[in-house]
Amino acid sequence: MKRDYYEILGVAKNASQDEIKKSYRKVAMQYHPDRNPGDKVAEEKFKEAAEAYEVLSDADKRAQYDRYGHAGLNNNRGGFGGGMNTEDIFSQFGDIFGDDIFGSFFGGNTRRSSGSRSRGVRGSNLRVKIKLNYEEIAKGVSKNIKVKKYVGCTTCGGSGAKDKGSVQACNTCGGSGQVRRVSNTFLGQMQTVTTCPTCNGEGSIVTAKCAVCKGEGRVYGEETVTIDIPAGVQDGMQLSVGGRGNAGERGGPAGDLIILIEEEQHADLHRDGLNVAYELYLSFTDAVFGTQVEVPTIDGKAKIKIPAGTHSGKIFRLKGKGFPSVNSYEKGDQLIHVNLWTPQNISAEEKTMLEKLGNSPNFQPKPDKNERSFFDKVREMFSS
Repeated sequence: MKRDYYEILGVAKNASQDEIKKSYRKVAMQYHPDRNPGDKVAEEKFKEAAEAYEVLSDADKRAQYDRYGHAGLNNNRGGFGGGMNTEDIFSQFGDIFGDDIFGSFFGGNTRRSSGSRSRGVRGSNLRVKIKLNYEEIAKGVSKNIKVKKYVGCTTCGGSGAKDKGSVQACNTCGGSGQVRRVSNTFLGQMQTVTTCPTCNGEGSIVTAKCAVCKGEGRVYGEETVTIDIPAGVQDGMQLSVGGRGNAGERGGPAGDLIILIEEEQHADLHRDGLNVAYELYLSFTDAVFGTQVEVPTIDGKAKIKIPAGTHSGKIFRLKGKGFPSVNSYEKGDQLIHVNLWTPQNISAEEKTMLEKLGNSPNFQPKPDKNERSFFDKVREMFSS
């Protein structure tokens, strides 16, 4: 089971973005590959911290995680869960380490400098809405949606260059994407690393732009994206699909696709958390003599027996006929609330009969003192 992201970074749930960034920097430096060469455990903790920061540093993802935990991010096919390595982490979060001191203290390892070289500019996130009916929410569903967005330019392969000969290494940084400065201090020789200001960390310069994308490496188009939506999602819930947002510029990583869930209202049922409520209307005679009725459920219909003498306000429960929980194996119930139907217009003959019945002792209200109130019944239903 995955560890809590706040626990990984050692911050409180109400931590500010600045606090999260500082804590990530501290943890990442502790388990940095250059400080722990060949240590697989440290490498995994380094990746784990990067995954936590990737979520908590994004306002949308953090809100989703705070509300639904790891399950709310289980559609994130990209990102660190999708196999991002240390090179990718340096590429995406290179600014976190850019001003750190490397060199003689950490063995002068040059592996990080190549890993911190970035490719282009990261694409922006996209947000789309998906409407789901009750059955789709209860069972989970796979949706194919067409998304209008920036996609990689197929003419230049996303490089933004006219041809291969139109890309050359940056003269300032020599293609590394970084500028290093060595200084002597009382502690010894120190080396600082910053992003190259000429190529913005890309390591290369485009001398002639692609005619199709005008040097951006992307064009506006359309893509069909398959979204796997887990069972039990709720209205307003957001899911994140990593790397399926707008394509980045000049080969930069794509943004994320944020899915906003909207529930379609059911014709007969009403959702209340994991439970489903249904208002059943019975005639007076059916309530007196008892009957069998068919009621709608999320996935079809169900027959229930109404015992003789059923009172208005009675609540029947269909166990397990509600919605599943996203974060657990819990499942809600369907609650059926009985209402006695009172006719608005009656004939003279019906009025005479009812008046006779109204005078009968059996039709005089005689509530049982042991009968629980409506509020007690509702409280019992939702507490069990």
